[in-house]
Amino acid sequence: MVLDRQAAWDLLCEYTSSESLRKHALGVEAAMRAMATKYDGDPEVWGITGLLHDFDYEKYPTAEEHPYKGVEILRNLGYPQEILDAIMGHAEYTGVKRTTLMAKSLFAVDELVGFIFAVTYVRPSKAVKEVAPKSIRKKLKQKAFAASVNRDDIVQGIEELELDQNEHFQFVTDALTGVAEAIGLAGVSQE
Repeated sequence: MVLDRQAAWDLLCEYTSSESLRKHALGVEAAMRAMATKYDGDPEVWGITGLLHDFDYEKYPTAEEHPYKGVEILRNLGYPQEILDAIMGHAEYTGVKRTTLMAKSLFAVDELVGFIFAVTYVRPSKAVKEVAPKSIRKKLKQKAFAASVNRDDIVQGIEELELDQNEHFQFVTDALTGVAEAIGLAGVSQE
């Protein structure tokens, strides 16, 4: 199978009508492309993995179905096993081990991307480029803030790749800044 970003985007849109889920997918795609560059991976493969990691979530939101249904669909479409394994591994409850840098990277960015979105939304400017690692750390300590984000996954993802927390926070924020317009985090006019 030849991977095609447009086909992946079309598949995402076929299964996901929620604008916020689409923006999350675009954010994870950007973070994964950046991680691919960091780890000498293929940005197209890693980006498509990020784009499609939750494509089935809107239709199949339970732990019994997501990401199993999505991976089954992708398998039937001929997507490579490395993508299927990474998508399965991003959900800790599947029990699928993350054995590749791509799988570990997806796990390390997924929840963090969602959390950075939340931190950005509460800033007066609504601009991701203004989010600092210090702000992320501070908000992570507030259990009621973005309570649905799994903080343990964020910590575990950083540990699995042996990353510096502040550097990883900045790295992912920078990746999101590169697509800020597309994900709705470019900011608002402060006039």
